[in-house]
This record gives sequence, structure tokens and C-alpha cells, in this order.
Amino acid sequence: MVTVSRVPDNSLGAASRPLLAPARPAAVIAAVGVHLPERTVDVREAERALAARNPGAAPRVPMVSRLTGVRRVHVLPDDWDASDLAVAAAEKLLATEGLAPADVDLLLFASASQDMVEPATSHIVAAKLGVRSPVMDVKNACNSVLNAVEVAESLIATGRYGTVLVACGEAPSRAVRWDVPDRATYLLSAPGYTMSDAGAAVLVRRATPAEADARDASGTPAPRGILASAFGAESTHWDVGMLPGGGTAHPRDLERTYFEIDGSRLRDAFLALGPGVVLDALGRAGLTWDDVALVAVHQVAVAYLDDVHAALGLPTGRTLVTVADHGNVASATLPLQLATALETGRVGPGDVVVLVGLAGGISIGATVVRL
Repeated sequence: MVTVSRVPDNSLGAASRPLLAPARPAAVIAAVGVHLPERTVDVREAERALAARNPGAAPRVPMVSRLTGVRRVHVLPDDWDASDLAVAAAEKLLATEGLAPADVDLLLFASASQDMVEPATSHIVAAKLGVRSPVMDVKNACNSVLNAVEVAESLIATGRYGTVLVACGEAPSRAVRWDVPDRATYLLSAPGYTMSDAGAAVLVRRATPAEADARDASGTPAPRGILASAFGAESTHWDVGMLPGGGTAHPRDLERTYFEIDGSRLRDAFLALGPGVVLDALGRAGLTWDDVALVAVHQVAVAYLDDVHAALGLPTGRTLVTVADHGNVASATLPLQLATALETGRVGPGDVVVLVGLAGGISIGATVVRL
């Protein structure tokens, strides 16, 4: 399934820092597209099969689906790579926007997944799309797309590029372990059973003067585009979620080519981040939560969403749950939520959206956008 959404043209407390004047944005998110593979796997059934193949190591009761609330995940075709997922989303987006490959000034491949260690997967995506612009990979686990949008906006602000295509292909299913010899291995592998494959594309372009200087019906400045961002990291937690194989630490160890995730430690690390980065971004945009129509937040489990919202100070009732029916699609999560909100009419012209990213490593980011 491929979906593309064109971003329309046109009392929970304020941020902890003084509100600033509305930003004059340099760039807008013009369109977002998502590709979800047609093949899906029922998580409960997969867990039952896992227990049958690994008696004594995996529990007979489907614990992951029960504890996380994730019902199904998407799986890419056997002959596809991460680049193919990115291309599927990007091709549809470009066609919908009436753009040719030559209209792309810079292509950023942003994903936790990659086709291979070398070359950068962005080259493979560009070759398949017919794009001949400069390329680079932006990689930061599940914050890869959000960081790529940050890079795109910054480079557009310098005048270097006018149109940047962010392409994402997440294929975590290839690194999920279904052969678990003992309970310890199962516990490290279990968080992977909610991971799902997806492609995404985000078009970031230079804001026009009319967009940068837009006002609302009352005459108040209401510029359209990327209003503010803030990012942070607590890198001492880098080892709570790993895919160790293939690098210099474990170049040829096949046992380290699967996800190794301490779910409890990772959850605690996320909850300890606090709301500072999110509120900083909101304050930089000169806005409060009362101004926000949608909060798109990275999702690993339905069961943890309330805790994440409370820890980050996010308003209730303004999020969109995608993890239950689509799984944890890594850095494609925020594009999926934004595309879904646009397609369903949940948000529209003039609405403010806050994109909140959480990623292993660990890192947090927040970007405030007016549509």
C-alpha cells in the first residue's frame, strides 16, 4: 500500500521558557508519503509459532502482543531491500507532486535500516529513482527521518538547496531473531517482534515569501513551515538497544546480526528524558500546547503511550495511535502518523503539528510545523 499526502497550501500549560516571536520559516514540509508492504503478520500467531519452534525458551502464551498491544506488523517482499521501500514511497510522492527526478536538489536517505555497509544507501535509492543530485545518508536509529528534516531545513536556510527529498526505508524484520535457544536470548529478542517494515518520503522545500509571512484571519502572524526544532541525547544509554553485527566491533559474527534490546532499560531511559526538549521547541516557535492540533510521537507499544505522554508533558487526546495495527516502523513512524492525519482530515491548512522523536542511543527530538 502506498499513500501520499500533500501538505495543504496555506490548556495544558505553556513552554517552560519565555515564548518568542513567531519564527519566519526558511522551509516547509510540502508533502509526505508512506509505503506499507501488503504482506502482514499477526503478532499473536507469530508468537505461537515461535513457542512451538523453541519449546522452553519462548513462552506458550503470546506475551509480546498482550503486553504491548501490537496486533500486526508489515513485512517487505523477500526480494526487496530497504532502498526499495524508500523508492516506492518516493516515486508516488514525486508523481503526486508533479515533480521529475531532476527537480530534486538533494536526496537524503534517512533510516535505521540500510542495504549494506557501503556504499551509502542514498546512492542506491537515487539510482533506482533516476535522481542525479548530491546524496547522503542520515542515520540515527528511529530519529533518522526527524534528523534528516533538520538537515534539510538547515541546508535550505543557507541557500544551498531549494528542494530536498528525504527517503526512508525501514526493514527491521530482517534482523528479528526467531531461533531463540534459551530464555535470555528470547528476552533480548522479544521487543523485535513488534517491529515492522515501511517506506516513507518527505518533501522539504524553500518557503515562499507568502508562506513565511502568512497571517491568520485576525491578522496575527501565522507563518507556514518548520517553525522550530530542538534535539537532545543521553548517549550513555547507547547499549540498551543494539544491532551489533556488521561493524568493526563484530564484523563477521552471525550471532550479532539480530536485535539485542533490553526493553525495560530502554523504556526507563526514555521516561527519564523529561519534557525539556519538547517544551524548548514549542517555546522557540512562540506557541503553547493550546495552539497544537496534533502531536505525532514515536511509538513502540500501545501500553507505554500514556507513560511517555506523561513523562514528556504531552497533551492527551491529540495523538494518533498507529503502532497497534502497523507495528513499530522505526523512523517511518512520524511520516506515517502525519500522512494518516492529513488523509483522514485530522489536520488541515493552518494547523500546528509537533513531531516528537525518540530513538535508541538514546536521543529525543521535537519539530514544530504549521501546515
